[in-house]
This record gives sequence, structure tokens and C-alpha cells, in this order.
Amino acid sequence: MFNNIFKSQLLSSTILGMILVVFSPLMAKAQVASADNSSSIVNDTNQIFEQLDRYSQENGGNSFSQVTNVNQLRDVSPTDWAFEALRSLVDRYGCIVGYPDQTYRGNKSLSRYEFAAGLNACLNQIERLIASSEAVLREDIETINRLLQEFEAELAALGGRVDNLESRIAFLEDHQFSTTTKLKGEVVFGLAQEFTSDNDNQAVFQDRVRLGFVSSFTGRDSLLTRLDASNAQAFNGVENAATTYQTKPNDNDIEIGKLAYYFPIGDQFDFYIPVDGGIWQDFVPTVSPYLDGLTGATAALSSFGESSPIYKIGLPEGGGLGLNYKPIDRLTISAGYFGDQSFDPSQGNGLFNGDFAALGQVTFDATDNIQLAATYVRGYFQNRDTDLSGVFNLNVGTPGAINPLGGRTVTTDSVGLQASWTLLDSRLALNAFGMWTQANAVTGSSDSDIWSYGLGIAMPDLWKEGNLAGIIAGVQPYEGGVDNNPVHVEGFYKYQLNDNISVTPGLIWISKPNGDSFEKNGLVGVVRTTFTF
Repeated sequence: MFNNIFKSQLLSSTILGMILVVFSPLMAKAQVASADNSSSIVNDTNQIFEQLDRYSQENGGNSFSQVTNVNQLRDVSPTDWAFEALRSLVDRYGCIVGYPDQTYRGNKSLSRYEFAAGLNACLNQIERLIASSEAVLREDIETINRLLQEFEAELAALGGRVDNLESRIAFLEDHQFSTTTKLKGEVVFGLAQEFTSDNDNQAVFQDRVRLGFVSSFTGRDSLLTRLDASNAQAFNGVENAATTYQTKPNDNDIEIGKLAYYFPIGDQFDFYIPVDGGIWQDFVPTVSPYLDGLTGATAALSSFGESSPIYKIGLPEGGGLGLNYKPIDRLTISAGYFGDQSFDPSQGNGLFNGDFAALGQVTFDATDNIQLAATYVRGYFQNRDTDLSGVFNLNVGTPGAINPLGGRTVTTDSVGLQASWTLLDSRLALNAFGMWTQANAVTGSSDSDIWSYGLGIAMPDLWKEGNLAGIIAGVQPYEGGVDNNPVHVEGFYKYQLNDNISVTPGLIWISKPNGDSFEKNGLVGVVRTTFTF
């Protein structure tokens, strides 16, 4: 019994002594600084919460994080006068917390609220230790009581905030839409004008709405069900200057825009199963930082400006399968298969007997800011009735590139190289690509070469966090020896009004959009307003 009592007394005294060693000089500063207004703080709960809010804002809204080893604190060294006390508190009792940037800021002036947060963590741990002891010295209990009385208002405010947070969480759990599903949305208002006179295009005010339901059943998987509605069609004669929100109009009828399931197997394999609306960008690294918005309306204006046209080959109305394999941290091997009419059991369609595209890519992160990729796509495309659907999709390329060899049934072999370089602390990103496609007629010996290449410059957070400026220049896919080169130049600036609204003015210029030497160049001006939630 004597040994247990002695150990309990020694343990309590040691803990309290270390707390006072670490906090007492800072506590004294806090007491002096607050001597003139201590009584008003205790009597005015609103002022307490205002000061807590101010403290939170001053620290970037970040909370403290628990420290499990004193070496996690980047600004604490063995030569510091309180190092041993800190190490004991952290290693033995786990009641010290640090800032999210892994600093302790021991030389920083301490407010009463910061002291209360640290004190609260230590007192909770001490209570658990005292509860398991058989005896505690009276002077130790008196010391604890003095600390509790001195910081009663601050500890009460912290406790009140925890209670308020718990009640809000309970309310959300009782009223939430689903325990497994989140709603994400994007609404686009687009004001646009095509300025070349030959096509008689008028100024338009268009819209697109996307509502995505993202469900997770294991915490690592995602089932995406997206509803789309849009009246945004491309301008006549310059369809390949279409913006990303003008690629699939449906008279604002609500339809399934995408249905896909993502799931991992182990730590190295990630699978992607689209049933409708699949695109290569959904799972393949496109090596186009900041410019590729996955056909959304928050990055580049046009589909060509987002990433290499090789990722627009053979995009299906049906489904398929994709996967990423990471044998090592810096290497990703991607593979996928899309069947355009995989849902249609009629002759010449289905998952394997209709149009298809099969992709393979190797992506290598050479450094933390340099990425390289090599891509191969094999495709099969039957006769088409429209100039907008063929080898390339999403309004990319000339009519000759989309339906080469006069629209005959073809097989295609495409090779692409992509590279990106992010520099200046991610304030500037460069990307470049080049691709070549050989189309071969299924009947006969005709073939055709299709080329495309480009360069993109992105400047994220320009003049304000969340903003994005971009310049893209290149040549859209064209049929070699048949088309004139459709040079594409695009510039835009996205201004982020707040977390949910952005406004993006920009221009898209294309020389000889259809590859015809007698046609005029195309110029499209756009003001895109995007609402996300």
C-alpha cells in the first residue's frame, strides 16, 4: 500500500511540475496581459467566443494536432531550456499539441485561450491518471483547482464549443441526405459570340447544369451518377472552337451524363468501370496540370485546350473498363477499353463487335514537378452519319480528322507524347504534347495520317488565390495532305469571386477551322460564369 501511495504522489507531482515548467512563464505573460479585462471576459460569453474566433482566424483556421514524438516539432531542439520537460510530456503522457505545420512556437506570446487549449489537453490526461491512483497529495489537488479556477471561463468556452459542435453533428446525422452519398453540382452560364461573318452566327446566352451523386460504400470506392442538362451548342462552321460546356447539348432535357464506379484493389491497383459517358481523363493522367478540367467549366475554355486530343479518341456512349497500376511511387501504368455501343445487342454493335478504343499509357514522374507520358490507342470506327462523331470526339479536329478517308470504316493506331513542368512554387505550369494517328481503311489499301501538337501555359493563383490564367497554342487534329493546318490559339483568365463562383472571359482563335483553304479564320469570344457546390 505504501509503495502504491508513494508512486501515485510522485506521478502527480511530476506531471504538475512539468506542466508548470513548460507553461508557467507563458501563463504569467497571459495573466499580466489580461489583468485589466479578466473580469469582463468571464462575464461576457460573446466576447470569449469573439476572441476564440479571432485566435482561430489568426492561425489560418487550422486546429492543433496531437504530437506523439517531440521530434515531430520542427522548431524544438535538444538545446532548448524546456526540451526535457516537453519530451516527457509528449513521450510519457501525450498531452502536448502542436500547430498543423509541425511547430510548437515556444517563443511566441501565448494568449489565455491558447494556454487553455493546452491546459485542457493535459488536465484530461491527468484526470485519467488520478482516477487510477489510490492517493493524491492535497497540495497537488489544490494546484489543479487553482488552474481550473483561473481558466474557468476559457475552459467553459472550449467545452461549450465542443457541445455545440456535437449537437450540430447530431443534427446533420438526423437530417442528412444520405449516409453514403454526397451531392456535387456545377452550373454554367455562358455568353458567347462568333465574330467571323461567313457563318451568320449570332450572340448566344447558354447554360449547362451537372448534378453529381457520389456514393461510397467502403470509404475508398466511389459510385458517380451524374445528371446533365444543357442547351449550349457550338457555333456553326467552327465546331472545333466549342467550349467544354458546348460539347453535348440536349435542349435542357435531364439525362444521365455519366455513370461510373471507381474502386481500388490493394494499394497498387485502381479500377474504373464506366457504364455511360466514360472519358479517358477520368482515370488516365493527362499531364496537363491546371488546364484539364475533365470537361468541366473551371479550367481551360475548349476541349482542345484541356489536354492532348489523344484522350478524345473513341469516347463512348456505352461503357468499358479502365485501370491504373503503380508498381513504384513515380510510375503509373494505365490501360482501358471503351465500347461505343456496348449496350446495343444488334448486329455490328455490342461490347466487342462495334466501335471501340483501347488505350495504354505509361506515366513517369521524373521529379516532383516534371511529368512525362507515352500513350498508344488502338481504335475501330464504322461509317458515320455526322461530322461530329468519329475518331475524335468532344468537338476536336477538322471533319477530315474526325472521319478520315471520306468517312469509310477504319482502324486507327495513335501514338502520343506528353510532358509537363511545374515551377516557381506552382505559380507556373508548362505542358506540351504531340500525337500522330494512322487511319487504315478496313476494305482496300487506303490510309491517312492525322497530326496534332500543342503547348499550354497555366498561371494558377495569379493576383488572387483560386484565379487561373491560361494560354494554349497548337494545331488541332488534321488529315495530312488534305487539310490546311487548323492553328488554335486560346487565352483566358478565370477570376474566382468566392469559393463557389468564378467568371472566365476568354478568346479562341482558329485558322481554317475545317481545313479548307478558302474559308475565313474563326474567332469566338466567351464570358463563362461557373457556380460550383
